[in-house]
Amino acid sequence: MPHTPAPLAASDVDWTALQNFAALRGQLRVSFGPRCNIACWFCHNEGDVPPPLTRVDRSRQPRPRRLDADGYLTLITALMRAGMKRVYFTGGEPLTSHLARPVLARLPEPGPDVSYTLITNGTRVRTHRSWLAKTQLDKVKVSLHYFSDESLHAIAGTRVGIKAVLDGIETAREIFERVELNTLLQRENAHEVRQILDFALERRMPVQFIELVGTDFNESRASSAVPADAIIAHLRTLTADEHTEVAGVGQGRRVFRIDGVEIDVIHRNLGRHHVGQCGTCPLRSKCVEGLWALRVDHDGGLQPCLLRDDLRLDVMESLADPARLAEVVARHIASFTEGTL
Repeated sequence: MPHTPAPLAASDVDWTALQNFAALRGQLRVSFGPRCNIACWFCHNEGDVPPPLTRVDRSRQPRPRRLDADGYLTLITALMRAGMKRVYFTGGEPLTSHLARPVLARLPEPGPDVSYTLITNGTRVRTHRSWLAKTQLDKVKVSLHYFSDESLHAIAGTRVGIKAVLDGIETAREIFERVELNTLLQRENAHEVRQILDFALERRMPVQFIELVGTDFNESRASSAVPADAIIAHLRTLTADEHTEVAGVGQGRRVFRIDGVEIDVIHRNLGRHHVGQCGTCPLRSKCVEGLWALRVDHDGGLQPCLLRDDLRLDVMESLADPARLAEVVARHIASFTEGTL
Protein backbone atom coordinates (compact mmCIF):
# COMPACT_ATOMS: atom_id res chain seq x y z
CA MET A 1 0.00 0.00 0.00
CA PRO A 2 1.20 3.59 -0.63
CA HIS A 3 2.87 5.24 2.35
CA THR A 4 0.86 8.25 3.58
CA PRO A 5 2.04 10.23 6.61
CA ALA A 6 -0.39 12.47 8.48
CA PRO A 7 -1.33 15.76 6.77
CA LEU A 8 1.05 18.65 7.38
CA ALA A 9 -0.14 21.23 9.87
CA ALA A 10 -0.31 24.92 9.02
CA SER A 11 2.67 27.00 10.16
CA ASP A 12 4.17 30.46 9.83
CA VAL A 13 7.17 29.19 7.86
CA ASP A 14 7.99 31.08 4.66
CA TRP A 15 7.64 28.43 1.96
CA THR A 16 8.43 30.79 -0.92
CA ALA A 17 11.97 29.60 -1.72
CA LEU A 18 11.08 25.90 -1.68
CA GLN A 19 7.90 26.40 -3.69
CA ASN A 20 9.65 28.64 -6.22
CA PHE A 21 12.33 25.98 -6.62
CA ALA A 22 9.65 23.36 -7.25
CA ALA A 23 7.80 25.63 -9.69
CA LEU A 24 11.03 26.04 -11.67
CA ARG A 25 11.14 22.25 -12.10
CA GLY A 26 13.74 21.66 -9.42
CA GLN A 27 14.43 18.00 -8.66
CA LEU A 28 14.35 15.96 -5.49
CA ARG A 29 17.13 13.43 -6.10
CA VAL A 30 16.86 10.46 -3.76
CA SER A 31 19.92 8.22 -3.47
CA PHE A 32 19.35 4.71 -2.15
CA GLY A 33 23.06 4.39 -1.41
CA PRO A 34 26.52 4.20 -2.93
CA ARG A 35 26.49 0.54 -4.03
CA CYS A 36 26.86 -0.09 -7.75
CA ASN A 37 27.70 -3.13 -9.85
CA ILE A 38 29.87 -1.03 -12.18
CA ALA A 39 32.30 1.82 -11.49
CA CYS A 40 32.17 4.65 -14.03
CA TRP A 41 35.27 6.81 -13.68
CA PHE A 42 33.31 10.08 -13.62
CA CYS A 43 30.83 9.02 -10.90
CA HIS A 44 30.27 11.62 -8.17
CA ASN A 45 27.80 9.41 -6.25
CA GLU A 46 25.56 12.41 -5.52
CA GLY A 47 28.35 13.98 -3.45
CA ASP A 48 29.42 10.84 -1.57
CA VAL A 49 32.55 8.74 -2.17
CA PRO A 50 31.97 6.92 -5.47
CA PRO A 51 32.64 3.20 -6.16
CA PRO A 52 35.77 3.74 -8.32
CA LEU A 53 37.62 5.45 -5.46
CA THR A 54 36.63 2.83 -2.90
CA ARG A 55 37.87 0.08 -5.25
CA VAL A 56 41.37 1.53 -5.38
CA ASP A 57 41.52 2.84 -1.81
CA ARG A 58 39.52 0.94 0.81
CA SER A 59 40.16 3.69 3.35
CA ARG A 60 37.87 5.97 1.33
CA GLN A 61 34.41 4.76 2.27
CA PRO A 62 31.02 6.42 1.75
CA ARG A 63 28.86 7.52 4.65
CA PRO A 64 27.16 4.83 6.76
CA ARG A 65 23.44 4.20 6.28
CA ARG A 66 20.92 5.62 8.75
CA LEU A 67 17.86 6.08 6.53
CA ASP A 68 15.47 3.13 6.20
CA ALA A 69 12.52 2.61 3.84
CA ASP A 70 10.01 4.31 6.12
CA GLY A 71 12.37 7.25 6.52
CA TYR A 72 12.70 7.66 2.77
CA LEU A 73 8.93 7.53 2.32
CA THR A 74 8.29 10.04 5.09
CA LEU A 75 10.81 12.47 3.61
CA ILE A 76 9.56 12.10 0.03
CA THR A 77 5.91 12.48 1.01
CA ALA A 78 6.53 15.48 3.27
CA LEU A 79 8.43 17.34 0.55
CA MET A 80 5.82 16.49 -2.06
CA ARG A 81 3.15 17.90 0.24
CA ALA A 82 5.32 21.01 0.50
CA GLY A 83 5.31 21.42 -3.29
CA MET A 84 8.05 19.24 -4.82
CA LYS A 85 6.83 17.54 -8.00
CA ARG A 86 9.84 15.89 -9.67
CA VAL A 87 11.37 12.96 -7.79
CA TYR A 88 14.38 11.07 -9.21
CA PHE A 89 15.72 7.87 -7.69
CA THR A 90 19.46 7.33 -8.02
CA GLY A 91 22.32 5.43 -6.41
CA GLY A 92 24.95 4.20 -6.99
CA GLU A 93 22.77 1.85 -8.96
CA PRO A 94 19.38 2.02 -7.21
CA LEU A 95 18.41 -1.53 -8.19
CA THR A 96 21.35 -2.96 -6.23
CA SER A 97 19.83 -1.61 -3.02
CA HIS A 98 17.66 -3.74 -0.75
CA LEU A 99 15.58 -0.60 -0.17
CA ALA A 100 14.59 -0.10 -3.81
CA ARG A 101 11.55 -2.36 -3.70
CA PRO A 102 10.13 -1.38 -0.28
CA VAL A 103 10.37 2.30 -1.25
CA LEU A 104 9.37 2.25 -4.92
CA ALA A 105 6.49 -0.17 -4.32
CA ARG A 106 4.98 2.12 -1.66
CA LEU A 107 5.30 5.56 -3.21
CA PRO A 108 2.41 7.92 -2.50
CA GLU A 109 -0.15 8.43 -5.24
CA PRO A 110 1.21 11.13 -7.55
CA GLY A 111 -0.79 14.32 -7.71
CA PRO A 112 -1.12 16.62 -10.73
CA ASP A 113 2.17 17.17 -12.57
CA VAL A 114 4.08 14.88 -10.19
CA SER A 115 6.59 12.50 -11.78
CA TYR A 116 8.69 9.64 -10.42
CA THR A 117 11.81 8.76 -12.42
CA LEU A 118 14.22 5.86 -11.91
CA ILE A 119 17.81 6.51 -13.05
CA THR A 120 19.58 3.22 -13.74
CA ASN A 121 22.45 1.67 -15.67
CA GLY A 122 19.93 -0.87 -17.00
CA THR A 123 21.74 -4.05 -15.99
CA ARG A 124 19.27 -5.02 -13.23
CA VAL A 125 15.98 -4.05 -14.86
CA ARG A 126 15.09 -7.52 -16.15
CA THR A 127 15.81 -9.08 -12.74
CA HIS A 128 13.33 -6.73 -11.06
CA ARG A 129 10.78 -6.30 -13.85
CA SER A 130 7.89 -8.10 -12.11
CA TRP A 131 7.62 -5.65 -9.22
CA LEU A 132 8.85 -2.58 -11.13
CA ALA A 133 5.83 -2.92 -13.41
CA LYS A 134 3.52 -2.44 -10.40
CA THR A 135 5.11 0.77 -9.07
CA GLN A 136 4.05 4.40 -9.47
CA LEU A 137 7.15 5.11 -11.58
CA ASP A 138 6.24 6.87 -14.80
CA LYS A 139 9.69 7.18 -16.36
CA VAL A 140 12.98 5.31 -16.51
CA LYS A 141 16.17 7.07 -17.52
CA VAL A 142 18.97 4.71 -18.55
CA SER A 143 22.58 5.86 -18.53
CA LEU A 144 24.06 4.75 -21.86
CA HIS A 145 27.60 6.11 -21.92
CA TYR A 146 28.96 3.28 -24.10
CA PHE A 147 27.92 1.18 -27.04
CA SER A 148 30.37 -1.73 -27.04
CA ASP A 149 32.03 -4.06 -24.56
CA GLU A 150 35.28 -2.19 -25.11
CA SER A 151 33.96 1.27 -24.25
CA LEU A 152 31.88 -0.13 -21.36
CA HIS A 153 35.04 -1.65 -19.86
CA ALA A 154 37.07 1.53 -20.44
CA ILE A 155 34.44 3.78 -18.87
CA ALA A 156 32.93 1.59 -16.15
CA GLY A 157 35.76 -0.80 -15.28
CA THR A 158 33.47 -3.81 -15.54
CA ARG A 159 33.23 -7.09 -17.39
CA VAL A 160 29.48 -6.74 -17.65
CA GLY A 161 28.73 -6.77 -21.37
CA ILE A 162 26.88 -4.14 -23.37
CA LYS A 163 24.16 -6.72 -24.12
CA ALA A 164 23.05 -6.56 -20.49
CA VAL A 165 22.63 -2.79 -20.72
CA LEU A 166 20.76 -2.90 -24.03
CA ASP A 167 18.56 -5.71 -22.74
CA GLY A 168 17.71 -3.56 -19.73
CA ILE A 169 16.64 -0.76 -22.04
CA GLU A 170 14.38 -3.06 -24.04
CA THR A 171 12.90 -4.52 -20.85
CA ALA A 172 12.19 -1.03 -19.52
CA ARG A 173 10.44 -0.18 -22.78
CA GLU A 174 8.18 -3.20 -22.30
CA ILE A 175 7.20 -2.00 -18.83
CA PHE A 176 7.10 1.78 -19.02
CA GLU A 177 5.57 4.18 -21.50
CA ARG A 178 8.48 6.62 -21.23
CA VAL A 179 12.11 5.50 -21.35
CA GLU A 180 14.90 8.00 -21.93
CA LEU A 181 18.65 7.78 -22.35
CA ASN A 182 21.45 9.99 -21.10
CA THR A 183 25.02 9.98 -22.39
CA LEU A 184 28.01 11.75 -20.89
CA LEU A 185 30.24 13.06 -23.67
CA GLN A 186 33.82 11.88 -23.23
CA ARG A 187 36.88 10.85 -25.15
CA GLU A 188 36.20 7.17 -24.45
CA ASN A 189 32.84 7.19 -26.27
CA ALA A 190 33.32 9.95 -28.84
CA HIS A 191 33.44 7.37 -31.65
CA GLU A 192 30.08 5.89 -30.55
CA VAL A 193 27.95 8.97 -29.90
CA ARG A 194 26.28 8.86 -33.32
CA GLN A 195 25.51 5.16 -32.84
CA ILE A 196 23.84 5.95 -29.54
CA LEU A 197 21.82 8.68 -31.23
CA ASP A 198 20.75 6.34 -34.06
CA PHE A 199 19.81 3.67 -31.50
CA ALA A 200 17.59 6.19 -29.67
CA LEU A 201 15.97 7.55 -32.83
CA GLU A 202 15.18 4.07 -34.16
CA ARG A 203 13.27 3.38 -30.94
CA ARG A 204 11.84 6.89 -30.63
CA MET A 205 13.47 7.40 -27.26
CA PRO A 206 14.49 10.86 -26.07
CA VAL A 207 18.20 11.15 -25.35
CA GLN A 208 20.24 13.73 -23.48
CA PHE A 209 23.90 14.40 -24.24
CA ILE A 210 25.76 15.92 -21.30
CA GLU A 211 29.02 17.77 -20.94
CA LEU A 212 31.07 16.67 -17.93
CA VAL A 213 30.57 18.44 -14.61
CA GLY A 214 33.95 18.58 -12.97
CA THR A 215 34.23 17.48 -9.32
CA ASP A 216 37.10 16.59 -7.01
CA PHE A 217 36.23 12.94 -7.65
CA ASN A 218 36.91 13.01 -11.39
CA GLU A 219 39.58 15.70 -11.74
CA SER A 220 42.34 13.13 -12.36
CA ARG A 221 40.71 12.30 -15.71
CA ALA A 222 39.36 15.72 -16.58
CA SER A 223 41.16 15.47 -19.93
CA SER A 224 38.56 12.86 -20.96
CA ALA A 225 35.87 15.54 -21.11
CA VAL A 226 34.93 16.64 -24.61
CA PRO A 227 32.71 19.55 -25.68
CA ALA A 228 29.28 19.10 -27.23
CA ASP A 229 30.21 20.93 -30.43
CA ALA A 230 30.45 17.80 -32.60
CA ILE A 231 27.07 16.33 -31.66
CA ILE A 232 25.41 19.75 -31.95
CA ALA A 233 26.83 20.17 -35.46
CA HIS A 234 25.60 16.69 -36.42
CA LEU A 235 22.12 17.31 -35.03
CA ARG A 236 21.89 20.47 -37.11
CA THR A 237 22.37 18.36 -40.24
CA LEU A 238 19.36 16.24 -39.22
CA THR A 239 16.87 18.93 -38.23
CA ALA A 240 16.22 22.66 -38.26
CA ASP A 241 13.95 22.32 -35.23
CA GLU A 242 16.21 23.71 -32.50
CA HIS A 243 15.70 26.01 -29.56
CA THR A 244 17.50 26.85 -26.34
CA GLU A 245 16.12 26.73 -22.80
CA VAL A 246 17.77 28.76 -20.07
CA ALA A 247 14.78 29.39 -17.82
CA GLY A 248 14.20 27.52 -14.58
CA VAL A 249 16.92 25.72 -12.66
CA GLY A 250 20.03 23.87 -13.77
CA GLN A 251 22.22 24.27 -16.82
CA GLY A 252 20.87 25.68 -20.04
CA ARG A 253 20.20 23.18 -22.80
CA ARG A 254 19.85 23.04 -26.55
CA VAL A 255 16.76 21.13 -27.60
CA PHE A 256 16.41 19.47 -31.00
CA ARG A 257 13.37 17.64 -32.33
CA ILE A 258 13.79 14.95 -34.98
CA ASP A 259 10.57 13.41 -36.30
CA GLY A 260 8.93 14.21 -32.98
CA VAL A 261 11.75 12.77 -30.82
CA GLU A 262 13.38 15.23 -28.43
CA ILE A 263 17.17 15.30 -28.25
CA ASP A 264 18.73 17.74 -25.85
CA VAL A 265 22.27 18.77 -25.12
CA ILE A 266 23.32 20.06 -21.70
CA HIS A 267 25.69 22.78 -22.82
CA ARG A 268 27.76 24.77 -20.33
CA ASN A 269 27.94 27.77 -22.67
CA LEU A 270 24.26 28.48 -22.02
CA GLY A 271 24.75 29.38 -18.35
CA ARG A 272 23.26 28.12 -15.12
CA HIS A 273 20.94 29.10 -12.25
CA HIS A 274 22.81 30.64 -9.34
CA VAL A 275 21.03 32.10 -6.33
CA GLY A 276 21.78 33.50 -2.88
CA GLN A 277 24.53 31.38 -1.40
CA CYS A 278 26.14 31.05 -4.83
CA GLY A 279 27.04 34.73 -4.79
CA THR A 280 29.78 34.29 -2.20
CA CYS A 281 30.56 30.63 -2.89
CA PRO A 282 34.32 29.98 -3.15
CA LEU A 283 33.61 27.24 -5.70
CA ARG A 284 31.46 29.34 -8.02
CA SER A 285 34.22 29.81 -10.59
CA LYS A 286 34.20 26.08 -11.36
CA CYS A 287 30.48 25.46 -10.82
CA VAL A 288 28.54 24.76 -14.00
CA GLU A 289 25.26 23.76 -12.39
CA GLY A 290 24.03 26.04 -9.63
CA LEU A 291 20.98 25.05 -7.60
CA TRP A 292 18.85 22.56 -9.50
CA ALA A 293 18.38 19.59 -7.16
CA LEU A 294 17.86 18.79 -3.50
CA ARG A 295 19.94 15.67 -2.93
CA VAL A 296 18.84 13.17 -0.29
CA ASP A 297 21.41 10.56 0.73
CA HIS A 298 21.24 7.25 2.59
CA ASP A 299 22.70 8.82 5.72
CA GLY A 300 19.72 11.16 6.13
CA GLY A 301 21.36 14.22 4.66
CA LEU A 302 19.87 16.76 2.27
CA GLN A 303 22.01 19.24 0.40
CA PRO A 304 21.22 21.88 -2.22
CA CYS A 305 24.57 21.72 -3.98
CA LEU A 306 26.74 18.89 -5.26
CA LEU A 307 30.01 20.72 -4.59
CA ARG A 308 29.25 21.98 -1.06
CA ASP A 309 28.73 19.19 1.45
CA ASP A 310 29.26 21.78 4.20
CA LEU A 311 25.73 22.98 3.33
CA ARG A 312 24.30 19.52 3.99
CA LEU A 313 21.29 19.34 6.31
CA ASP A 314 20.83 16.36 8.66
CA VAL A 315 17.10 15.52 8.69
CA MET A 316 17.18 12.39 10.85
CA GLU A 317 15.90 14.05 14.02
CA SER A 318 12.95 15.55 12.11
CA LEU A 319 11.63 12.31 10.59
CA ALA A 320 9.29 11.60 13.51
CA ASP A 321 7.30 14.75 12.69
CA PRO A 322 6.62 15.21 8.94
CA ALA A 323 5.28 18.74 9.45
CA ARG A 324 8.45 19.81 11.23
CA LEU A 325 10.56 17.98 8.64
CA ALA A 326 9.07 20.00 5.78
CA GLU A 327 9.52 23.21 7.76
CA VAL A 328 13.18 22.45 8.49
CA VAL A 329 13.86 21.85 4.79
CA ALA A 330 11.94 24.99 3.77
CA ARG A 331 13.99 27.09 6.20
CA HIS A 332 17.23 25.56 4.94
CA ILE A 333 16.42 26.35 1.31
CA ALA A 334 15.28 29.85 2.23
CA SER A 335 18.61 30.42 4.00
CA PHE A 336 20.46 29.10 0.96
CA THR A 337 18.66 31.43 -1.44
CA GLU A 338 19.14 34.36 0.95
CA GLY A 339 22.85 33.57 1.28
CA THR A 340 22.77 33.14 5.06
CA LEU A 341 23.64 29.44 5.55
